[in-house]
Amino acid sequence: MIIVDKDQSNLETRSRLSIWLTKHKFPHRPLGYDYRGVEILEVKSSEWLSIAVASYAYGFNYLRSQCAYDATPGGLLVSVYHLTQIQDQPDQPEEICTKVFVSRTNPQIPSVFRVWKSADFQERESYDMLGIIYRGHPYLKRILMPESWIGWPLRKDYVVPNFYELQDAY
Repeated sequence: MIIVDKDQSNLETRSRLSIWLTKHKFPHRPLGYDYRGVEILEVKSSEWLSIAVASYAYGFNYLRSQCAYDATPGGLLVSVYHLTQIQDQPDQPEEICTKVFVSRTNPQIPSVFRVWKSADFQERESYDMLGIIYRGHPYLKRILMPESWIGWPLRKDYVVPNFYELQDAY
């Protein structure tokens, strides 16, 4: 999955981080840009922690948000990280969006809690709603649903139960 750029024009359209990751042989794949012009990178789950640490060392010291979604019914789950460089005088801070795709049968991603502490509750919510397991997270417990809840409510193949149990409602 390491990208080798043979023409210089492709390098000119990529972010500085993507070029730097390619130069240092960090496997990733550019997926294009979002509506705001922020580059989106695809990273394998097995490579995510090393790329997260490298991104932090490169200067992306702020995890703006982490979220997750179900790409297709029965298909892949996606964990999305929006990273920003915060500097002393930020005129236009550089941003990057990283997507980690995992199978729904074994949805495991290394936690980046040790890199960005703000990933704590955000990774817990992704675990609670979609069942993505963040390996190495210090307290990976349900945050919105009761611990006894069965299933992952935001998966597209989730079947909503026809009953709800009131717990601790008084």
